[in-house]
Amino acid sequence: MSPEVFVDILREALWLIILLVASIVVPSLLVGLMVAIFQAATSINEQTLSFLPRLIVTLLALMYSGHWIIGKIMDFTFELINRIPSVIG
Repeated sequence: MSPEVFVDILREALWLIILLVASIVVPSLLVGLMVAIFQAATSINEQTLSFLPRLIVTLLALMYSGHWIIGKIMDFTFELINRIPSVIG
């Protein structure tokens, strides 16, 4: 039961969190940037104009990548369960 095992598990968990969150946030950020450029070019300063497209893109990203996200979480969980003997012993 060495500290390296726990650090390795924590590193993998943090990387998985970054990967899963990025798959949802990055499309929303890109759409927000495009709307901001459009607002700056047309001098439209409406706050709700940027909210709805980002919301729709976030929901679509969740819809399309949901299966992949659940698969990654399940793979990580199974890997954690398989590592129990190395953590205990």
